[in-house]
Amino acid sequence: MEKGTLFGIVFGIVALVVTGLMQVEFDIPHFLTLFNLPSIILVLGGAIASTLIGAPFDQFRRAMRAARIVFRSPTLDPAEAINKIVGLANTARKEGVLALEDSVAAMDDEFLKKGIMLIVDGTDPELVKGIMETELSYIDERHGDVASVYEAIGLFAPSWGMKGTLIALILMLQDLDDIGMVGPNMAMALITTLYGAIVASLWANPFASKLRIVNKDETLLKTVLIEGMLSIQAGENPRIIEEKLKSFLAPAMRSDVGATGSGGGGGGGDE
Repeated sequence: MEKGTLFGIVFGIVALVVTGLMQVEFDIPHFLTLFNLPSIILVLGGAIASTLIGAPFDQFRRAMRAARIVFRSPTLDPAEAINKIVGLANTARKEGVLALEDSVAAMDDEFLKKGIMLIVDGTDPELVKGIMETELSYIDERHGDVASVYEAIGLFAPSWGMKGTLIALILMLQDLDDIGMVGPNMAMALITTLYGAIVASLWANPFASKLRIVNKDETLLKTVLIEGMLSIQAGENPRIIEEKLKSFLAPAMRSDVGATGSGGGGGGGDE
C-alpha cells in the first residue's frame, strides 16, 4: 500500500477528531453531535449527482475503479525500463532485430511489446514513432479524464455543503419561537458546509492530485520506452542508448540503471 496516501488520510482524520474534541473539552457525547447523516448524504449525494451530470457514466465508473491506484505502492520504475531496453538493444545487436520477437513474447508490458513488434515487422521509424506517440497521448487523455472526475467532486462538494446550510437556515428561520435553540440549530446548519470542505480537501482533490502524479510518471516511462525503441531500430550502440535514456531521469535515479545486470556495459553488444 502507498504509505503517503494511508498516512495522509489517517493524519487528516486524527487532526479533525483531536481538534473537535479540544473544542468541546474532550466531551465525547458533545463531539458526536458533529456527525449528521442527512448532511453527509446531501453533500456526497449532491456532489456525485453534479459530477454524473457533467461527465459520462463510464468515465465516472472508471474514476471510482481508479481509486485503488491511489492506495497502491508505485510500480513504475524508469530505471528498470531502461535496463530492459538496453537488454533488448544488446539482443538486437548480437542476433538481429528479428530476434526481439522471442524476447518480448513473455513481456507483460503491452505498450513495449507493441512497439517492438512494429520494429520487428519492419515498420518505417517515423510511422512507429507516430503510432506510439498517438497511443501515449490517448492514454494521457484517458487518465486526465479520470482525475477530472475527482476534481469535479472537489469543486461541487463545498457548493452542496453551502446548499445544505441554506436549507437548514431557512427551516430554522421559519420557527424562531424557541430562542434557546437558535444557537444549536445554527451549528447544525453549518455542519454541511464543514462536510463539503472535508470531502473536497481530504478525498476528492488529493485523489485527483495523486492520479495526475501517477499519470505523469507513467508518461515519462512510456516516453523513455519510445525513445529506446526508436534507438534500437536505428541500430545505435547499447551503451549510447543507455546514456541517452538516463538523461530522462533525475541524477539520484541514474545509479539504478544497469544495477540488475540487464543493461549497462553493453558497448559493442558484449556482456
